[in-house]
Parts: sequence; structure tokens; C-alpha cells
Amino acid sequence: MPAVICGSLAFDTIMTFEGKFSEQILPDQLHILNVSFLVPALRREFGGCAGNIAYALKQLGGTPLPMATVGSDGAEYAARMKGMGISTEFVREVTDAYTAQAMIMTDRDNNQITAFHPGAMMQAHITRIEARSDIRIGIISPDGRDAMLQHAEQFKAANIPFVFDPGQGLPMFDGKDLAHFVELATWVTVNDYEAKLLSDRTGLSIAELSKRVEGLIVTLGAHGSEVWVGGEKTLVAPSKAKEVVDPTGCGDAFRGALLFGLEQGWSLVKCAELGNRVGAHKIAYRGGQNYTLDGIK
Repeated sequence: MPAVICGSLAFDTIMTFEGKFSEQILPDQLHILNVSFLVPALRREFGGCAGNIAYALKQLGGTPLPMATVGSDGAEYAARMKGMGISTEFVREVTDAYTAQAMIMTDRDNNQITAFHPGAMMQAHITRIEARSDIRIGIISPDGRDAMLQHAEQFKAANIPFVFDPGQGLPMFDGKDLAHFVELATWVTVNDYEAKLLSDRTGLSIAELSKRVEGLIVTLGAHGSEVWVGGEKTLVAPSKAKEVVDPTGCGDAFRGALLFGLEQGWSLVKCAELGNRVGAHKIAYRGGQNYTLDGIK
């Protein structure tokens, strides 16, 4: 059962600073900030929420249909997806923009400074969601503002149940917008910080929000996840990571597992259990798309 995955495709440039940001940034000099960091280690990865979620879902045996835009430099990304057997039917090239780019610098304490250029992502709304007999589920992950708003309405109009996953796109929306997303969605998934922000902006508790959808999941990192159904919470125990190498894409790996479980008709608790296992496995590998999930289901 194909799953439409709305979100970004991006190139991640990841740099490692061997010192500590706190030793280079002087709090009393922030008004004249002018710093430079030597980054001996640098790598370029395929990323973006739609790409990472599609990768995880494909690894689990699902059928992802990423819906995203790439720029004039996006042919390499499209070719990679095709090589993995991921359809690019809904991947559109925008010739007058670059593919979204994230420049991520990490220090010795795993603090991060990120610069993000949205590029072609800001035109993601030009691709519409239409009803199709083989498409039974979808997800809205961080994307251009217009795309997130319009795709939510289109999922609803097409009678396709979907997960609302606002992620780092959540601050773009006010309480009214967010409440409307929840009204349209079938499920919601957020991390613990996003859960607090979602609750603050809508004026509704997580328990109250969960009563407006079939279920709501709050991921808690190393502490597992919470599954809320009808205002009742179930804590899902974490899976222990064998090694913590890189958290980039961990949340997206969880969401790929969530989609897989929903496709199978699993309960949200069972979906979250798989998500915890996949997320814990992913963080032992660098980048959002450099792991395999053989035997993990």
C-alpha cells in the first residue's frame, strides 16, 4: 500500500568542530558576534524529512511515494531514490532554484549550529494530492508553509488518512493553523519539545489534542515514547542504542516505522515499539540514510 510522504528533500553538509562552541562564543560580546570555526571533518549526505522517512519505510518493506521538490542540482538525489526502488513520480524539479540545503556544524559536546536554505522546497505546493485507489495513507512532514497547509486540505478532500508531523516547521504556524491541522489529520506525531509548543499555541493539552484524532505520539528520545489515544497515555519503553554516533534523522526513521505499522493495521503502541527500535538502530550510523534494517520488524 503506497504512502505519500510530503516533505523536504535536502542535501546535508555536516561539519565537525573539535572544540566547544561555548569556548568560542562570549556571552557578553553577542552584540558584536564575529566567530570562525575550523572544521577538519566534513561530509555531504542525502537528507530532508521526506527523503529520510521514505528511506526508512523502504528499508522496512513499505512503498514510499515522496512528494517533494528538488532544484536544478537535484538529479543526483532523484537518481539515488530510483536506484533504491523508491518512486520519484511525485518529485518535481524546479529549475530556477537549488535543492534545499542544510549546513550543520556539531561541536565536541554534540551541540549544533544549523543554517537551512529552503530553495526549491518553497515551491512544493505546486504538486497536488489527488484521490487514487492504491494510496491509502500519507504524512505531512516539515515542508514549505503553503505546501503543508494545502496538502493537509487535499489529503482530507481525497479521503486519505494522514499523519501530521510538524517537526521543525511547527513555529511557522499559529494556534489557529495548528488546531486546523489537527482537525484534518488522522494521527499526530511530535517530539517532547514540539508537544509543549503545540499545546501552548493551541491552548489545548496533549490529552485534549489526542481526543481530536485517532491517536497522538510524543517521542522522548532515549526515554522512549508516549502514545495518547482518547486522552489516555501509554508509555512505550525505549530501545537501547548499541552506539550513539549521529542523531540526525532519528525522528524520521521513527516516522518511517510508524507509517509501516499503520499500513499493516497495527495499534499505535505496536507502531511506536517498532519506531523506538528503528530510531535506536539508526543513531549508530552517520547521516539519515546510511543504515540497513535487516531483521528489524
